Amino acid sequence: MAVNLRRCWPSGDDPLMDRYHDEEWGVPAHDDRRHFEYLVLDAFQAGLSWRTILHKREDFRAAFAGFHPARVARFGARDVRRLLGDAGIVRNRQKIEAAIRNAKAFLAVQASEGSFDRYIWSFTEGRTLVNRWTSLKRVPARTPVSDAMSADLKLRGFGFVGSTICYAYMQAAGLVNDHLVGCPRR
Repeated sequence: MAVNLRRCWPSGDDPLMDRYHDEEWGVPAHDDRRHFEYLVLDAFQAGLSWRTILHKREDFRAAFAGFHPARVARFGARDVRRLLGDAGIVRNRQKIEAAIRNAKAFLAVQASEGSFDRYIWSFTEGRTLVNRWTSLKRVPARTPVSDAMSADLKLRGFGFVGSTICYAYMQAAGLVNDHLVGCPRR
């Protein structure tokens, strides 16, 4: 039986985007380092396309110490200058400084909650919220859950975690399944 491979978004013949859609987007994440990676990348995506960030992800991994929050939390002024000169990533001072600040806040959440995973999944009561969208036009940019997540992250000292960024993060980390009805990954 042939499968109609109708992905949620057109990739424009981009194998990296196809692979991300087919193997990663919406798959529930339960690894703290993966959570940190998604938070950093989604913050850097603000105002840009996901395709841009995805194609720079390996450079981001190298620049941000493999997304080890403890290592990023130790970054200082020299690291900020290094990152501002790194053509492989998005060179935005505010986003770079937020990533470092977020690493510190991330470690504080781990210390207080036992793991970031336990904390972040509490917003969805430990389960993936499954939507039944039939069109990308219907997928919201934010929800009451992403609003609550954003507010709590900000209270904990995180930056670049507005509700829209939090919703994109929820999609990436599988807290919400927004694969369209008819998508084979749904």
